[in-house]
Amino acid sequence: MHAHRPAVFAALLGLGRAAAGIGDFWAQPDYCARVKGASDDQPVIYTDPVTEKSTTHGTADGRKACLRHCLTYTATQAVVAGAGARALGIRIHPGAATAALALSFGTHYIADRRVPGHGVLEKLAAKTGVSGFYQLNSHGMNGAFQLDSAWHHWWEAAAALIATTKATTR
Repeated sequence: MHAHRPAVFAALLGLGRAAAGIGDFWAQPDYCARVKGASDDQPVIYTDPVTEKSTTHGTADGRKACLRHCLTYTATQAVVAGAGARALGIRIHPGAATAALALSFGTHYIADRRVPGHGVLEKLAAKTGVSGFYQLNSHGMNGAFQLDSAWHHWWEAAAALIATTKATTR
């Protein structure tokens, strides 16, 4: 029997949002958070908090750090949404789950590969007239972080819609 779609969507969106917070902030290593925006033009110097050794990272390391983060982020979403759906008696179609997770992974990489002057979110902010907000980093606000969060929330909703496709109840 097909599940009640609005309820399944709401459940999957809630599970995905909770998992995203865990994947973005708890599962992301400090190294990835600091290096994922590195480029050869604007390298990042990372100091290991344990060894206190400093290393310089460019484009290749930035891409790898962002990829590693997006893999752990997406794996966290898969585990949390999968376990939560099972607990709620929702069967997610494997193809829909794969498509939803692929969308989440890809759009997360696009947003988080924030190379200064070249990142998609920075360019989108400029095209939509919110560059000032994107650059805001005072008064307890961080515009880039807020726009990043809004971007992720939108794509999480789209992923939840995809995951709802062919969902059934047990």
